[in-house]
Amino acid sequence: MLISLRNDHRQHLKQLSNETTQVVTDFCKIAIDFLQNGPNTKLYNTAAKKLNWETEDVQNCVYSLVYLLVISCKHKLNESDFRDCILTIGFTEEQQSVLSSFYETKNDEILEALKKTSFHEPHYNNLDWRFEVQVASRSLLHQCQPLVAMNLTLTTEKSAINETIKENIYLQSNLTNLLHVTEELEKALVASKSRHARRIQNALS
Repeated sequence: MLISLRNDHRQHLKQLSNETTQVVTDFCKIAIDFLQNGPNTKLYNTAAKKLNWETEDVQNCVYSLVYLLVISCKHKLNESDFRDCILTIGFTEEQQSVLSSFYETKNDEILEALKKTSFHEPHYNNLDWRFEVQVASRSLLHQCQPLVAMNLTLTTEKSAINETIKENIYLQSNLTNLLHVTEELEKALVASKSRHARRIQNALS
């Protein structure tokens, strides 16, 4: 199985392939530091000075290498498929060996870092509602103001602690706002089925 990299990722990694094997090894260390601790601008500036690169080039190269490692782990590439993927970028045999060895030894560590940093969005679980009508108040003795009271239950999967957390959100709305929310949700549902949205979903999966 071969994974597809965007042209900009390939160009950034191509720049790395023009450097020595030691530089490739150093970038592997920077990539794992990024996964564990996030971006490190100071580290990128230091690397840029040593290589006579622009800091932005170092940063882009790190991001592209991280993407390569992450997407390879997600698709569970074996060593042969991983080597075939980086071979098309232009890495030398020695550089391929360094990257492949790093990928094999850090596979579990990369997946663990992804679990800790991944965003766990809440999902719909249940919705209880009731219809209420306010027929009078101190200022208005005769009125009819319909309201909808809702109890929205959301669940969030916390994979790091293997736990499902439920959250209840209490809402109240008049019919005008409720109809507006319904229209916006229907538009979002239609947009989620578009070709552009599917491409984004495939890229993130």
